[in-house]
Amino acid sequence: MSWLGLWHKEAQYFDAAGLTPSVERSCLLLREADALLPRGALVLEVSLPELRKPEPLVLFERGGDWPLRFQLSAVPGGGINLVLEQYGAVFHQTLNPTKRGRADQVRLTYNWDAPAFEGQLALEWLDGDRAEIADIHAPRPWRLADLEALIEGGPHCFIASGVEYIALSDQPEPVGPMPGLSPFTPVETETGARPIKDLRRGDLLRCASGDLVPVLHKIEREVPAVGSFCPVQLRAPYFGLTQDITVAPFQRMVLTGSEVEYLFGCEAVLAPAEMLAATRTARRVLPAGPITTYAQVILPGHEVPVVAGLGVESLFLGRIRRDRSALGASLFAGLDRNSLPEHAQPRYPVVRAFDAAILAEHRTA
Repeated sequence: MSWLGLWHKEAQYFDAAGLTPSVERSCLLLREADALLPRGALVLEVSLPELRKPEPLVLFERGGDWPLRFQLSAVPGGGINLVLEQYGAVFHQTLNPTKRGRADQVRLTYNWDAPAFEGQLALEWLDGDRAEIADIHAPRPWRLADLEALIEGGPHCFIASGVEYIALSDQPEPVGPMPGLSPFTPVETETGARPIKDLRRGDLLRCASGDLVPVLHKIEREVPAVGSFCPVQLRAPYFGLTQDITVAPFQRMVLTGSEVEYLFGCEAVLAPAEMLAATRTARRVLPAGPITTYAQVILPGHEVPVVAGLGVESLFLGRIRRDRSALGASLFAGLDRNSLPEHAQPRYPVVRAFDAAILAEHRTA
């Protein structure tokens, strides 16, 4: 997998050889004016306001011998409408999650695999817990020149202020639960702390309960270092951290202590890192480049591993292995479904941003 382009409000990147320096790829695609990308993905994160009528989010048009029109609109109810006209073929799809409730911010993933005659359009909540997925039959390949023009956001392209970023990959991208720890995060094991990137299936982790539990799988993924993936640094010594750690905004910490029991009436709560980023306990950091990598472990019972002295939520799968469509669209599609656990709902409540700020103030007082 390689990310080829990224548009966001501060900068634009495009490289047909890949944005990740470690990826060795040929630049032959650059030598042909009409080179095609037979498979790939466009991933967007957008803010959806309350609407009474559809409003455009992205509009991109090109004429000539290869006419193309890409129009993405927000629709009332928190949905998305996509119209894609390519070389005489028209694809039209609306995803409106009325049964699941709306979200203020969503991620849209348009996957195409022309050689396999299949594709997907997915609308998901940024926490990875909910998604609407529609299959696409026989999607057309994209011209690389068109994709470059879209990422550059030139005169033929309108991008609304509510669009956080547009990212281009040369492979279909997964939908669903995502890892949220830096690969270098130290995780407590039976033999001491080890970077999560070095863990293997079967390694025993020492969890917050004191129990040793086996790693069923370790998941890694490269993602755009913006939007819901923009790194957050949690600062030591707050919340018992022995060193600073870098996590994704959606990564949830398990917070305990007398303040938690007093404020929330339970032994522990879950707090996403983004809720702490506005306090002295955490801050958003500028990534080294347009792409970053996150990792996480899958544990049998959704146990709480300990990283640098702090309990964090392991990857929550719910019952995804029972849903073949969701499983096939996820990061776990290539894994034996019988090796995946089923997780009940998290035992701890998720705090609101205001409550997380109050708890942080108690810890920094």
